Amino acid sequence: MHVAVTGSSGLIGSALVPHLASAGHRVTRLVRRAPLAGEAAIPWDPARDQLDPKALEGVDAVVHLAGESLVSGRWSDARKARIRDSRVKSTALIARTFVRMARPPRVLVLSAGVGYYGDRADEILREQSAPGKGFLAELAREWEAAAEGAASAHTRVVRLRNGLVLSRRGGALGQMLLPFRLGLGGRLGSGTQYWSWIALDDMVAVIQRALAQPTLAGGVNAVSPHPVTNTEFTRTLAGVLRRPAFLPVPAFALRLVFGEMADEALLASGRAVPARLLADGFVFRYPTLEAALRHALEA
Repeated sequence: MHVAVTGSSGLIGSALVPHLASAGHRVTRLVRRAPLAGEAAIPWDPARDQLDPKALEGVDAVVHLAGESLVSGRWSDARKARIRDSRVKSTALIARTFVRMARPPRVLVLSAGVGYYGDRADEILREQSAPGKGFLAELAREWEAAAEGAASAHTRVVRLRNGLVLSRRGGALGQMLLPFRLGLGGRLGSGTQYWSWIALDDMVAVIQRALAQPTLAGGVNAVSPHPVTNTEFTRTLAGVLRRPAFLPVPAFALRLVFGEMADEALLASGRAVPARLLADGFVFRYPTLEAALRHALEA
């Protein structure tokens, strides 16, 4: 396939691009700058609503991973607007571009996150579960709705709802490693909140499956079959690192530092399971947290 990828320099994209290339696919990056000489890249500017339909001619699929970081600072109203625009507006631009094409890409895959379900305590969340409430849930609903505009171009749309993507090179795990290695780790708040997660290698494999499997469309939970509580996550990570983890961070301290983001991203509980992937026969390489962490820290 000829696959175009946005966010190709991010945590998932930087692993996905070489994986697709090694599997024999042709990969073109969508970049927000002038392409370098000899670079397989297409310029686009979502902020200015610019993406040339002719540049996507011959592309079979688009994987849309771009978006401003959710966890790089407190959420002011202005920052939430940037986060929303970076996802919703860019996705709507892709969908409108597909509609303008004589032969649009056959598949659009995007990663909208399990924030779609909101804070749901210990409720088991499958793809048919109702969306939740809060900024992340509203963002995910708008994001997914924008992607569905591509369906009018007869494009199969796969809306991946991924959990924490485990890699030592970045993301939530990358930020947690230093304090845990120093023996300063501990549960967040009560620790009873569920964290849905997925190994980076499995996330890449899920995207490849979504590109190739015509029966996958709509919402798909891209998470391990075994979500864990924050306490379990903390204990397992500390065990893998052979460090203590006895410094819990109270919820009020998290709210003091992170504001609204603490309740939405750190203290919220999302017990999502990959019902559709399992029904489709997908096999996870790292289904348990300990195995996934050991692999992530060695990779």
